[in-house]
Amino acid sequence: MDWQPDEQGLQQVLQLLKDSQSPNTATQRIVQDKLKQLNQFPDFNNYLIFVLTRLKSEDEPTRSLSGLILKNNVKAHYQSFPPPVADFIKQECLNNIGDASSLIRATIGILITTIASKGELQMWPELLPQLCNLLNSEDYNTCEGAFGALQKICEDSSELLDSDALNRPLNIMIPKFLQFFKHCSPKIRSHAIACVNQFIMDRAQALMDNIDTFIEHLFALAVDDDPEVRKNVCRALVMLLEVRIDRLIPHMHSIIQYMLQRTQDHDENVALEACEFWLTLAEQPICKEVLASHLVQLIPILVNGMKYSEIDIILLKGDVEEDEAVPDSEQDIKPRFHKSRTVTLTHEAERPDSSEDAEDDDDDDALSDWNLRKCSAAALDVLANVFREELLPHLLPLLKGLLFHPEWVVKESGILVLGAIAEGCMQGMVPYLPELIPHLIQCLSDKKALVRSIACWTLSRYAHWVVSQPPDMHLKPLMTELLKRILDGNKRVQEAACSAFATLEEEACTELVPYLSYILDTLVFAFGKYQHKNLLILYDAIGTLADSVGHHLNQPEYIQKLMPPLIQKWNELKDEDKDLFPLLECLSSVATALQSGFLPYCEPVYQRCVTLVQKTLAQAMMYTQHPEQYEAPDKDFMIVALDLLSGLAEGLGGHVEQLVARSNIMTLLFQCMQDSMPEVRQSSFALLGDLTKACFIHVKPCIAEFMPILGTNLNPEFISVCNNATWAIGEICMQMGAEMQPYVQMVLNNLVEIINRPNTPKTLLENTAITIGRLGYVCPQEVAPMLQQFIRPWCTSLRNIRDNEEKDSAFRGICMMIGVNPGGVVQDFIFFCDAVASWVSPKDDLRDMFYKILHGFKDQVGEENWQQFSEQFPPLLKERLAAFYGV
Repeated sequence: MDWQPDEQGLQQVLQLLKDSQSPNTATQRIVQDKLKQLNQFPDFNNYLIFVLTRLKSEDEPTRSLSGLILKNNVKAHYQSFPPPVADFIKQECLNNIGDASSLIRATIGILITTIASKGELQMWPELLPQLCNLLNSEDYNTCEGAFGALQKICEDSSELLDSDALNRPLNIMIPKFLQFFKHCSPKIRSHAIACVNQFIMDRAQALMDNIDTFIEHLFALAVDDDPEVRKNVCRALVMLLEVRIDRLIPHMHSIIQYMLQRTQDHDENVALEACEFWLTLAEQPICKEVLASHLVQLIPILVNGMKYSEIDIILLKGDVEEDEAVPDSEQDIKPRFHKSRTVTLTHEAERPDSSEDAEDDDDDDALSDWNLRKCSAAALDVLANVFREELLPHLLPLLKGLLFHPEWVVKESGILVLGAIAEGCMQGMVPYLPELIPHLIQCLSDKKALVRSIACWTLSRYAHWVVSQPPDMHLKPLMTELLKRILDGNKRVQEAACSAFATLEEEACTELVPYLSYILDTLVFAFGKYQHKNLLILYDAIGTLADSVGHHLNQPEYIQKLMPPLIQKWNELKDEDKDLFPLLECLSSVATALQSGFLPYCEPVYQRCVTLVQKTLAQAMMYTQHPEQYEAPDKDFMIVALDLLSGLAEGLGGHVEQLVARSNIMTLLFQCMQDSMPEVRQSSFALLGDLTKACFIHVKPCIAEFMPILGTNLNPEFISVCNNATWAIGEICMQMGAEMQPYVQMVLNNLVEIINRPNTPKTLLENTAITIGRLGYVCPQEVAPMLQQFIRPWCTSLRNIRDNEEKDSAFRGICMMIGVNPGGVVQDFIFFCDAVASWVSPKDDLRDMFYKILHGFKDQVGEENWQQFSEQFPPLLKERLAAFYGV
């Protein structure tokens, strides 16, 4: 006998479903409590499925809601459903998958896949065969409902379906799906492609066996009338380009022609899927050869796709010119991530690395969802990086018409194009920049806010070139106009200008010193003007300014302007406010730049950082002991606080000693260095190194406890942790001197292993080499026996580093080790010669050490052998050694 509901119970459930559609929050609360009560009854779920599948007299939203509540119950506690209840639900789903309502069919499909993904695919062996069988039904609703359910199962359980656990059902399912590519209903065709598409990226065997049939069927659907079908065809081809390009190459010409048409599809969703094709193709090695002859068609299409659509403009409130007085809503503010401190060295003529913000199209963040404009711009950017100058003949004729177009939407897209190609086509653009940059600077005062904001972004992409010209030419006018835009009445323009100014600061560095007073006036004025979201970007602009001009900021008049508003914000924010992150980062840069100028402010700032670390550690401890009672802490508070403490130690140097003496920071640091989160350890080791330099008297008593922890963190699996631990060990060596001896064996083997490891990042190799050199400097007898195992990679790591203190101490160490174990360097002596020649002006006593070793080696082997040996030197090396050391 089938389960039947009790009439009174059924009415109760229906009333609950009606109430839950009420917008009133009080009613919602009652509904939630009622649901909790009813979930105590095992057959409550029978009522829910009954309403969904059998109560055809009820309205569809109520029936669907009943199914969605059931889905949540399945998700939360399906394991505890009594078997009769579970069986009843499963049976009802399969019996009603062909319901006349598409909403109810979709709800049942969601319910089926939720049950299936609770590990029930194995326990429900009849599910897949039955659904596949229902595909053959003459009844459209049954076929569509079954396909909808299958599509959801393929999305949720693709890996399981392609495994032996279920006897490889795909061997039957994929050929079955392929038959439906030719079905008369577009909805069914679309389901069929979507099902197969789930298995492309994982290269499911059953699909690979049928790959040619699949591609043929896709081609047959290329000109389908239904946009959803065309979208799925485009999506399939984009994925195939990534995983089975070999199968597409024979048809590449016609696929490109097809994608050119689809990128202009009048349905924007289809156009967007097709536009992804160019992004993916640009990453393939064959891109240049297959696409070169099509650029003449492709470039105008991409450029055309970069215009704002009417809907974009509505969503962006593009007609609202002034909104600075409107407070930000919480969802305007994206979560931001703190980048922990990593210690690096300076290289020959190194530029700040701007690659990480290459395509951060700061132009339309509010549309954080991907759209045709963003995709077209990204595609043009990557293609510019592939084709470089060859792109320009197709672009320049278009650009002129765009940049001077009377319609703002067209003009705006032209400015975006210029920004998108900046990285890839920079060399080819240089001749046009003297004319273009002034035009773009003029666009900064355009009457449309969206034109002003995109001009900020594009100009920031050319900042490197602007700074390379005499400052009065472009830097001064650009800076003047950007500062005006920072005080724009439109929030989007403020944001774009602030970000662009931060980029300009990174490029211009000390070129900005003459204008500091004017810059600070503007940034401080913005403090009083900005809403929540842009304040966070303003902190970044101030921090970057401090990083860029360094100690030049340490002037009483500048400190007077800058510090009061920062400290006011500092006092307003509570310890648990996430806005502390960017403010702490900003203060860290400011403290490092101001050095002794920060002294009047350091005590409260220092104390609060220590408190933040302490609070976070205490909360983490509570959470570990009672996870059910306490929330896990947000460790970012601790990380940012540790980084600001590093900034203070670096900026204040010896002045920080008093503060450290009066706090328990060393005890806290001992805990932080052992934290489970790599970023916490990374920042802890940076702080340890900075405190070692600033006030070693407080670090020294802890060395015996700290060294084993440092040793275990020399694990290159966590690059930045390993890097900072390595650097800290080197700083400790310089303070400990010969007392380092008991600890050498704890760290030396790991360091030697790291320096010999293939594919290790440059920064880590350099820091490792410095630290090995410093260890050898203070304990040559202990380290020298291993010389032969590291001398070659040691020399190659340090030859590109500028002369500095760290390089100096490391080379002294290597010379002392060669003194102890000259045999260790014999086989790789040419590398040592090359490393010595990398010095521009070593101190006199270090030059003498080099001189003695070079001449000692030459005397040892004799004139004739030395001649033969030095024949292998590159000409430049020969010249330098002869000039500097007379060998």
